Amino acid sequence: MTNLDAVEGLDALTRSLAQRTPEQLAALLTRHAEPLARRPAPTELRGLASALWSYETLHQLVLHLDHPRLQVLTAAARISQERARNAAAGPAAPAPGADYQSLMAHRLSFAHLASEPVPPEDVFAALGGTSPGRTRSVAETALHALYDDGLAAPTEDGAIVVPPRTPQLLAAHHPGPLLPDAPRPVPEDPAGPATPAAAVPPTSPHDESRAAAATLAATLDRLLASLATQPAALRKSGGLAVREIKRLAKAAGATEPHTRLLLDLALAADLIALTRTPSGITALPTGAYDDWLARPPGARLAPVLAAWSGLWDIPTHTPFGETPTALVRGHDRHAPALRHALLAALATVPHGAGAPLPPLPFTEPPEQETGSHSPWQDLLRAADWHRPLAVTHQPMAGERAAHTLHEAAYLGLTAHGTLTPLGHALLADPRSLDGPLTDLLPPLLEQAHFQADLTAVVPGRPAAALAALLTSAADRESEGHAVTWRFTPTSVRRALDTGHTADTLLEDLTRASATGPLPQPLGYLIRDTARAHGRMRVLPAACCIRSDDEALVKELAAHRALHDLGLRAIAPTVLVSARPPAATLDALRAAGYAPALESDTGTTTVERLPTHRATAPVPARDHRAPLALAHRLLGVPAPPHEAPKSGGA
Repeated sequence: MTNLDAVEGLDALTRSLAQRTPEQLAALLTRHAEPLARRPAPTELRGLASALWSYETLHQLVLHLDHPRLQVLTAAARISQERARNAAAGPAAPAPGADYQSLMAHRLSFAHLASEPVPPEDVFAALGGTSPGRTRSVAETALHALYDDGLAAPTEDGAIVVPPRTPQLLAAHHPGPLLPDAPRPVPEDPAGPATPAAAVPPTSPHDESRAAAATLAATLDRLLASLATQPAALRKSGGLAVREIKRLAKAAGATEPHTRLLLDLALAADLIALTRTPSGITALPTGAYDDWLARPPGARLAPVLAAWSGLWDIPTHTPFGETPTALVRGHDRHAPALRHALLAALATVPHGAGAPLPPLPFTEPPEQETGSHSPWQDLLRAADWHRPLAVTHQPMAGERAAHTLHEAAYLGLTAHGTLTPLGHALLADPRSLDGPLTDLLPPLLEQAHFQADLTAVVPGRPAAALAALLTSAADRESEGHAVTWRFTPTSVRRALDTGHTADTLLEDLTRASATGPLPQPLGYLIRDTARAHGRMRVLPAACCIRSDDEALVKELAAHRALHDLGLRAIAPTVLVSARPPAATLDALRAAGYAPALESDTGTTTVERLPTHRATAPVPARDHRAPLALAHRLLGVPAPPHEAPKSGGA
């Protein structure tokens, strides 16, 4: 009988899904993309209904329910369970001291898993919404939201059907009375009749967000550049070693907790990949990093901030007794809901009324007088309304919330105890951050100001090409609102070593100059360094060929078939080849000779064929895939321009 009720519930949900338009179904698939991605893609509406009501998906979805929706779902589930028990009572409760099998048989019996349709009026009555009013309207709105998200389904006669596992999932949740509106994190009038002028912060949240975003963009740029130059090796037990985090933190100019945060965000944004090598697992930038460098600053930060909103971890929070690390896939499914709850609570705080962030390391604020709450407790209470299962119901609630808020401030999402415009944009839609970030971060600069003291100053964020040119010929000296490079004989010699001549370097720098011709001291430095460059030459050679037979050496040097090797004699019995040993051996053997490979110790080496592994490309995310899948599930032909490029969803 239990299975029959479950089937009828899925039938009701399937009928509800079938009544939607492709756009409505695509919106549901997009909202639930993260939990549904952990299961095989459905091929029919019945499969989608089963996926939505599976325990794992259901567990993930209820974490993101606000107080009214959770209250309605909890009330419907408990009434449904009571109706199921009355309709067909399960086995009697085991006697005290019963064995484990009897206890589990009772726990998994029909009365604990069954669900019966519930009239909406019974749910509204349980929540105190019998008569029209604010409570009733909020409960009705919450019920329709549950229908929209597939967490409940209406039957043909208008009753409510909830997933059969809901009573188990919410057994530990004590709903209490329904609160139609979220508690305010600050009092209505925190400063009394008049707010002292000194209490108003000197800068606006917009200004603080602009400064934080600029610092974040520069820090992330340096961090990924350092990782591209020297990939980081992970420990055998997983995660970066402390010494690697210290190295990257020094290169990025950031603290170690912020470095761990940026590394995890870059990994979640597909800018970093973990690659297995013969020496172990290595972290290095992906091919998407090159495309990322070509974007303007706002477009660079957008995927990183979007990754923060959905990250299953709080990277800057390390529980007591654990070693801080980075680049470990998180398992904290409550973290995204906690972020949303805190940002939603701060969204209602006006400028000048916010409380300062709690200092780290976190200590619980002292208890207030009876009947009053501290600003910190008021904030957590308000956050609890937005995500009741993810804030104070979790262990170390205060520590987790404090670290989350410090991360939000570092990312430019909060300032002075309230949300910045960027924070409001992230809260509304993490996928639509390009516009707000473009307003915060000015365009990249293509030219620099060259000065007579052998420095070049870029009064803003330099473009990738300008930064690469200046870095190749000068040393970066300072960061901030303006970036400064200093030219020295050593730095100019570095540019000459990479293929520049004095003329080409002067030409490139002049083209990048915002003030016209270069200062004379810089021209003198470049030409003086170039005159001394190259007096001593190092001969490039990929490998050597040696033979005691001098006639054979002369024959090889003159052989037309070996012309591509670029053979040159440096001694009567030694030739240098411009090709690596493997290519040189192949060419010699193709010409009819029988060479042997020799190691650096002079012994003959046994050759083995090299093995090659192809790197699988990161699959592109097609924003049209949910709509295409919705058309297939509903059996509605998709317009030609909406058909995905591949057959997968």
